[in-house]
Amino acid sequence: MSLSFPHDVSRALTPGHPNWPGDAPLVVQPGLRIAGGDSVNTGILSTSTHTGTHVDAPWHYDDAGARLEAIPLDVWVGPCRVLDVRGRAEDGLIPGSVLEGLPQQLPARLLLHTGQPAHWAQFPRDFVALAPALIHAAAARGVRLIGTDSPSVDPLESKALDAHGACRDTGVLILEGLNLSAVPGGDYGLVCLPLPLSGADGAPARAILLPAGTL
Repeated sequence: MSLSFPHDVSRALTPGHPNWPGDAPLVVQPGLRIAGGDSVNTGILSTSTHTGTHVDAPWHYDDAGARLEAIPLDVWVGPCRVLDVRGRAEDGLIPGSVLEGLPQQLPARLLLHTGQPAHWAQFPRDFVALAPALIHAAAARGVRLIGTDSPSVDPLESKALDAHGACRDTGVLILEGLNLSAVPGGDYGLVCLPLPLSGADGAPARAILLPAGTL
């Protein structure tokens, strides 16, 4: 499978987009309208900071963690590796063993294709999450940002948020809700720009892949 570039790995945000259960839904309401005598058309947007493809700032899972504006932009932009881990889950978690046989130094951005489809008709409650051991193993290989096509790095019912905790302990940042359905495993350039929301715990992001060596 070959890709055309730039390749969008963000999820399209449409009204009714299935967000995390209990979180604020995506609502787009009409604002000004030319048909109503205004000079322009505008819309009024209301949604969670964790809608669709989004990043987590450490403050999302740690009261002492950094907020979004404190994260350097170079974390979100640069060489990345997409790793196809479909069918590799153990008890619903991608284990650290998926990195066995890979170089001891990986690109600073690791994106995991767990098998989520391109579109969610409803929230995928049975998604595959990440084992804390995977986070630690990735960090030991130089990974600064870990991404997944799942809605979260932790299971839906988790209260301990062990994978988020592993990211806190290692300094690895989180990108969730990617659309990797058409992306073969391999090396690419990642450009992932979250909305610049000051003081935020996270933000929706537009993420694209470029050919390896571009960045």
